[in-house]
Formats: sequence, C-alpha cells, structure tokens
Amino acid sequence: MATTLPTWVFDDSPIDDPLGYGERAVRFFGALRHPQSSAPDRRFVLPKFWERIVRRIYGPRHPDGRRIVRTVFCMIPRGARKTTTIGGGLGLLHSVGHEKVPSGQVFLGAGSQDQADLAFAEATGMVRATPALNDLVKVRGDYLEHPIAKSHLRVLSGEGDLAHGTTPAAVFLDELHILKNRKLWRALKTGMVKSPGALLCITTTAGRGQSGLAWEEYSYARRIALGEIVNPGYLPIIFEPEDGADWQDEALWHRVNPGLSEGFPVLEELRQAALEAQEKPTEQDDFKQYNMNFWLDRSLSPFVDMGVYDEGAAPVNLEALKEKPCWVAVDLGLIHDLAAVVVAWPDDDEGYDVAALFFCAEEGLRDKSEKDKVPYQLWAEQGHIVPTPGNVTDYRAIEAHLRMLREMFNVQEIAFDPAYAQAVMSPLLEDGFPVVTMRQGWVTMAPAIKELERAIIARRFRHGGNPVLRWCFENVSIEVDKAGNKSMHKGKSRDRIDGAVAAAMAVGRASVGESTGPLTLEQITGRGDGKLMFLGGA
Repeated sequence: MATTLPTWVFDDSPIDDPLGYGERAVRFFGALRHPQSSAPDRRFVLPKFWERIVRRIYGPRHPDGRRIVRTVFCMIPRGARKTTTIGGGLGLLHSVGHEKVPSGQVFLGAGSQDQADLAFAEATGMVRATPALNDLVKVRGDYLEHPIAKSHLRVLSGEGDLAHGTTPAAVFLDELHILKNRKLWRALKTGMVKSPGALLCITTTAGRGQSGLAWEEYSYARRIALGEIVNPGYLPIIFEPEDGADWQDEALWHRVNPGLSEGFPVLEELRQAALEAQEKPTEQDDFKQYNMNFWLDRSLSPFVDMGVYDEGAAPVNLEALKEKPCWVAVDLGLIHDLAAVVVAWPDDDEGYDVAALFFCAEEGLRDKSEKDKVPYQLWAEQGHIVPTPGNVTDYRAIEAHLRMLREMFNVQEIAFDPAYAQAVMSPLLEDGFPVVTMRQGWVTMAPAIKELERAIIARRFRHGGNPVLRWCFENVSIEVDKAGNKSMHKGKSRDRIDGAVAAAMAVGRASVGESTGPLTLEQITGRGDGKLMFLGGA
C-alpha cells in the first residue's frame, strides 16, 4: 500500500552522493558548536534522522554537478529540533558555509516574528559558540554577513513584506501553516527563479482545514510522496499518521517522531501530555496536530467530522430535482462579506440534496483571498462564487438568482436571516414570492442545526463537494447552552460560516415540510411599532 512515510530516513539505505556534497554538509554541522550542547566542547550533535535528511538534500546531483533537490517540504511534529537544524544550521551552511554564493541572500522566514527571531537566534548562537565563525562572521542586528563573500543571513517574518526585486539564494520557512502573507510567498517564489541553484526549505507541523497556502503545499508534497506526481526536484518528507491511526498508540508516536528514540521530543513528556489530553478535547486536538501531525479540520470545536461530511461529495443531479419541492435559505451578511444562497431538497429517506452559490464584491477579490487565506478567485472561476461588479456585494444579483431558482425549481419557501435582508425581501414579496424570515436565535436555529447534524452523521447530506460550502462548515464552532441547544459561531476565527448557517436554515425549513405562508409586505417592512415579525417567535 502506498504511504507518505519517508522510509529512507530510517532504513540505512545508500543515499547518492557522487561529489561528496552530502558528506560535506554533514561535516559542516560537526564543526559547529551550540551554546546549549552537553557534548564535549559544546559540539553540535546532528541527530541520525536529520543527518539522513541533510545527506538526501545535498548529495544527489545532476551530471553537471547541480543539486537535484530545489524544494524541501518537511512536515514533522514539534520537539524535533527543526528550528535549530534547518533554520540555524542550514541557514549558516548557505550564508557562511560551503553552500554560500557571492552576495547571496539567505532568508529565515516564519509565520510569526517570534518564530523567525527564534531561528535567527539559533544561528547567531552557533556563530558565537564556534570560534572560527565568531572571528569571521559579522552579526548586525537582524542579519549576519560573511565579510569576504558578502553573503548574508537575514530574518524575514511572515507578517512583513518583501520587494519583488529580491533574489534569494536560499529560503528557510518555518511553520508554513500559520503563514498569513501570500504576497511574501509569491515574492520569494518568483525571486528564486533568478538565482541558479536556489533552495526553498519548508518545515512545519500539521495544520488545520483544507484551504490556504499550507494545505495547498502539503497536498502537492503528499501527491509526490505517493507517486501520483513525478518531480525529482521536490523532496517531500512527511511524518504523518495513516488514516484511522490511534493517537494514543506509542508505536504511532515513534512513526511520526523520527527523533523520539534520541530524545527529540522526550517520551515521558509525551506520555504525560497524552494522559491529560484524554479528558480535555481542546488539548487532545492540540496533541494530535502538533505532536502527532494529524492534519485537522479548521474549527477548534468542530460541528461534525469533516471526513464524514466529505462522504456526501458526489455530484447532485439538479435535473432530476426540478419537480421536487425545495426550500431556499439566504444569509446576506454585510455588503463587504460573503453572501450565501442554499437550496435543500428533502428525499423520502430523511436525507437532503443541497446546492449552494455564493456572492461577493468583485473589487478587492485578491485582497479578500489574502485576508481569508482561501482561493476566492479560483472558486469564482469554478462557478462557486459570483463576483458582483463594484466594491460591495450587489444584492440585485442575489435577487436575480432567487427569481431564477423559482423559475427552475419547485420552491416552497425562501427563508432569510432578517439582518440586512429587507432590500432583497421586499421586491420578491411584492411579486408574490413565498418569503419568510428565520431569526438566528436558538428557538429556530437549534432544531435546524440538530436536523442538519443528524443528516450529515447519517450520511444523508449530499452537497456535491462545493469547496466554499465545505470551508464554511469546517470554520464552524459549536456552542451548547445548559439546555443542550446548539448554535453556530466562528469562535476565535475570522473565517466565514455563512454557507453552513444557510444550509442549516434550508434543511431546518425543509424538515418541517410545510410552508407557513409568505409574509405580508407590512410584516417585512414593519408595523406601527417598527418591529419585524419573525418566523418561530421572539
């Protein structure tokens, strides 16, 4: 069976090194001193698994001597000394060691300033502890320089920016899963093609969610590791559990933590953390993600298992549903946010087919992708998002879509979250559309969420694999009150949940199966007291 496990790290198999550059890189580490080393003379001791990885990066060569590996993606749990080895050690190898090039720019990047500073501190600590380097290398604030080659190692935070004129000779990125800046990523990637033999080395723990830069890079690396893509210049090193693995199995711990037998991390500390995680759901998720490299769904308090949700990804046959009764739900949100329209068709087996479409302003779509770390432009090209002209969502486009839905399908109701909805509801109501409002309180939403959860868990929620809808679902955090009523929230996330909310509304109304009748215009626009009449009570 195909596996992503890099077996060559463990099996002592020969690693090609025709010119001895792999051996040279390992010897460079042997010459370094580390201020916290307990070895004689504070010698840097390179763990065996890191030695194998270093040899695999620098040993294999093209016939003309060029390094074959140009990109490294190493996903490894915390405690493996990746910041010290990759950021510090390889950063020095390329800036002041054998891999340096004249005037070469070597960058230490990370998802946060603190993480970037930590990698640089490891490098400068080794420079000062290694007499030969301490006498030669100049440390100047946030960068260090080889005075003869004029090559330098510089801190670059993922929170910052980088001019597109930069030509990196090597880039070492730590914790890609929290990198927020795609502009930085693009500048680095496009700049590296100008430097012969440039190396990009990514080290990260597992992340959350199936969207964003880290997920895209992990997915690509994983396909190479599985043999689905052939790219000799890209080296995937992925220490992750197999599907269905037991996070409490110590055999798994050794599988995904290649340095565990050497004390990286400490086994007894892992055991204690796992013991405490058994009864603490949030800590269990953290343990699985950061210590066991499980790639988790986005929410810290997830609504449903996204693996179960994904079982409903088969295409929905809209043509076969034209005559069947359906219920429509609309979540408009603010004019600068994502708006969602979801249609639900109940079947005779207590299940639902759903179709979703999303709307947002066309202007600033690229900036919105940067902010939310998801591919809005790609989703628009795929037809899942309708970008409306201008810098705010044009509600007329949503109204036109709702009118089209009623022409095409047997629409029983169109339910609105009443917030911001009057501009769309009123003209539809004037034309006799079956408009109702559905307040976002627990009285109406708790039963709807319960029904939606039941359908998903029962594998009777068919959504066609809409990626925007999936993103909304994986962003949902669930709160439960004392009576056991559930409500959907973003939690601490800024990500969107509009599609999940609209899906709950549509399924909730479809489960009732009877229309309460459209509201009157007076009910929509307010009576003498200015209050709206809501479906489901106060």
